[in-house]
Amino acid sequence: MRRGAILFALLLGGCANPPGVAASGGGGGGIVSTNPCVDSVLVRILPPARIAAISHYSQDPSATSIPIAVARRFRGIAGTAEEVIALHPDLVIASTYTPPATQAAYARAGLKTLLVGIPDSIAESQAQVTQIAEAAGAPMGGARINAEIDRAVARWSRKDGASPSALLYISGDLATGGSTLLNDMMTRVGFRNAAASYGLTHTGTLSAETIVTQPPAVVIASERESRGTALRHRLLPRTPQAVFPRVLINCGGPTIPPALERLAAIRAGL
Repeated sequence: MRRGAILFALLLGGCANPPGVAASGGGGGGIVSTNPCVDSVLVRILPPARIAAISHYSQDPSATSIPIAVARRFRGIAGTAEEVIALHPDLVIASTYTPPATQAAYARAGLKTLLVGIPDSIAESQAQVTQIAEAAGAPMGGARINAEIDRAVARWSRKDGASPSALLYISGDLATGGSTLLNDMMTRVGFRNAAASYGLTHTGTLSAETIVTQPPAVVIASERESRGTALRHRLLPRTPQAVFPRVLINCGGPTIPPALERLAAIRAGL
């Protein structure tokens, strides 16, 4: 799932360290996360004292996947090399899209780093939760999150009956296509992703002609009112419109259970 890929782009070495984690030169400053999707995992598995800083995106209502009141209990940072290094953390968890120059600065400072990508399925998201939890020294916390996801998948998956088409907009005119976490969740609850049928593989825009000539059974969007929703109402006046809260769109992990529940409710409403 991508916010283009921009938001989520913001979304141990040596034999003794897990794969993907660089060697450490020591620390003592807890864990720093520069990725809002990592934040959503850390705040659920670690005591606050172990979290030195989180991404400033988690303190933005349009980008967060955790309650704002919770996010504001922590130091928020933009993720520059200077501010991260100044905190002397034990571990930095960042996106694989972190600029190479920033990664190099972390390495020169001797910081242990873990880079995580954008999961494209529920299974990949669960694997990432495990990876984060193990790196943070809280494997049982990761296991609890994944058990909640397993229960949600078992409860809300639907394989019987027809699969109505749904077009899900993550923001403005950006729709989610196939090969995304949202697509996986949509199909689990019994939808067929209209954007994937149109040929959209990840996140992108669709022409008005495509939407009008092949209208979906329902349009799902994160905003109740916007230029995009107004246009879609004009293009598809007879197509039901449903709201999927922004907080459920940005990340996977702990967000998957409520996201599945909401999508299942929309499906049941048809």
